[in-house]
Amino acid sequence: MRSNTPLAIRRKAVLVMLAFHLMFAGMVGRVFYIQAFRGEDLQAKAFQQQTRDRVIRPNRGGIYDRNVVGLAVTETVASVSVIYAQIKDLPGTAAALAQVLELDEAATLEKISQRVVLVRVAQKVDKDVADQLRRLALPGVVVDEDIRRVYPFGSLASQMIGFVGSDNQGIIGLEAKYDTYLMGQPGRILTETDVAGRQLDWGRQYRIPPVEGHSLVVSIDAIIQAYAEQAIEMLVAQKNARRGVIILMNPTNGQIYALANKPDFDLNSPFTIQDPALAEIWQTLSQDERSKHLNQMWRNFAINDTYEPGSTFKIVTSAAGLAEGLITLDTPFSCSGHMLVGGRQIKCWRSPRSHGGQTFLQGVQNSCNPVFMSIGEMLGAELFHDYLMRFGFNEKTGIDLPGEAVGIMYAAEKIGPVELATMAFGQSLTITPLQLVSAAATVINGGYLVTPHLGLRLIDEDGNIAQEFAPPQGEQILPTEVSESMRFVLETVVSVGTGNRTYIPGFRVGGKTATSQKLPRGSGKYISSIMAFAPADQPRVVALVLVDEPQGVYYGGQVTGPVMQVLLQNILPYLGVLPQYTPEELTQPGVAPATMPNLRGLEKNEALRLLREANLKHLTTGEGNTVQEQFPIPGELVNQNEMVILRLQ
Repeated sequence: MRSNTPLAIRRKAVLVMLAFHLMFAGMVGRVFYIQAFRGEDLQAKAFQQQTRDRVIRPNRGGIYDRNVVGLAVTETVASVSVIYAQIKDLPGTAAALAQVLELDEAATLEKISQRVVLVRVAQKVDKDVADQLRRLALPGVVVDEDIRRVYPFGSLASQMIGFVGSDNQGIIGLEAKYDTYLMGQPGRILTETDVAGRQLDWGRQYRIPPVEGHSLVVSIDAIIQAYAEQAIEMLVAQKNARRGVIILMNPTNGQIYALANKPDFDLNSPFTIQDPALAEIWQTLSQDERSKHLNQMWRNFAINDTYEPGSTFKIVTSAAGLAEGLITLDTPFSCSGHMLVGGRQIKCWRSPRSHGGQTFLQGVQNSCNPVFMSIGEMLGAELFHDYLMRFGFNEKTGIDLPGEAVGIMYAAEKIGPVELATMAFGQSLTITPLQLVSAAATVINGGYLVTPHLGLRLIDEDGNIAQEFAPPQGEQILPTEVSESMRFVLETVVSVGTGNRTYIPGFRVGGKTATSQKLPRGSGKYISSIMAFAPADQPRVVALVLVDEPQGVYYGGQVTGPVMQVLLQNILPYLGVLPQYTPEELTQPGVAPATMPNLRGLEKNEALRLLREANLKHLTTGEGNTVQEQFPIPGELVNQNEMVILRLQ
């Protein structure tokens, strides 16, 4: 047959060989393609199939006060997981886990019976419990490194510091704002397994260590913060008020020493409601209602909410009038108890009585509304509005906290005679408490805008500086001589005017009080506040004490003045500002400067005896019987009847 001829056979052989070579070339090409173009991807997939990957959480950087006292720290704990494919005795493993971890046995058995690669049984497990599980050496049970966020001072600066979620990611406050710096990078534990997920006896384990987050050092001073919180907590309780806030800031560079809100919450248990009445009905509330109440509890009144500032805002109107040359300290004004503006009669707070004839200086001391309405009229709506913009009331202060609110005010073209008059003495516009403190700092620091801030620097685990934070120098919006005049004017408000309850022998204090009527007018609800600074000639601190809806007496000077007095009386020596008494002050009753004794380590009764002998008042915190810390600190100069805080343990 022709098909079996040698020639035909040779042709078939050639075709077969050609086909074989083509197939071989295709295989070589495929291998080359896989190796060159898909090798890394397939190798990664193979590694993934042949290993089990467990995450190691990085140590979250701490948050420290200006003296590197821990406000938020991370401690090492453990997490417990199970690998189903490696478990040899499901019921026995569930029983052992439930006993050691104090879990429900049936629920634990159901959880570890899931036919998945890895199931997390427990997180944030204490080291001694984790060590107990490791000693049991249960097949399929893995105990890995984990971390837990701890807040040593509990509720201290809670709205400002914030807290983290179950994934150690910042939720609110500094924890959220600086989250990318604090969180670090997770590590991994990689274990070689077979196709069923069982660990190979000869397999290797790889550990990719986590990268720790940087720690944050902030401008807050834990001692000043604690004192401010105790002061505002007492005031809120005494006046049965809705809430209160204290802010203490360096007026030159904007560093915040304390930012206290009451009521607050425990950072170690941020989802626990502090209001007993609300806690009783908590289980009956919907999820939306719970979220609303939690967000309200976490809310930072100092920056998240706005209010009508009232008379403390008169410092802005005063500074604008002086800067424009429209008034001097001796410019005469007259108060009849009211002023007719745009056909509307607007009263002075003293109405039906009046202040009569007075100079601008006396008008500020008396906090006379008609004086400031007149200055507003001199400025005119456009120029007055321009000063509001210069002070930045239409924008955020720039503080390094999330959720800052912005002032609400009329546009220039919407400001009529009545709006101008009422805005001039602090009504018909709303600002945040921090915006007021920032504006006050500008008025008294030489006229420079400041950016309130908390973050000072980032440090690594060895304490080395990784990055520093310093807001740029602000613009000068007031002449230096105007700032000097305002410091003098506001000092007289404390020495002879409405802020006299803040007077402190030995210290030059300036300030301005306010009693703001809340909307709707006639509701009988007020906000009482006082802004103060010291020393008046070279301010080291500017402060605001504010209480919302005090019951009973609500006048700012009477309600908040004494608190500000005690606050500054204790904080100024701590900041290195020592009293300088005039001869007249030394003759006043109760003024007998003495050195604060060292009470640390003493038993409570002995410490109180020494305070009584020194004619000093006291306030104790803690449930122990030994003095752990005191404020003022040992060696500071104190006056008779000064309040001393003792922390017991």
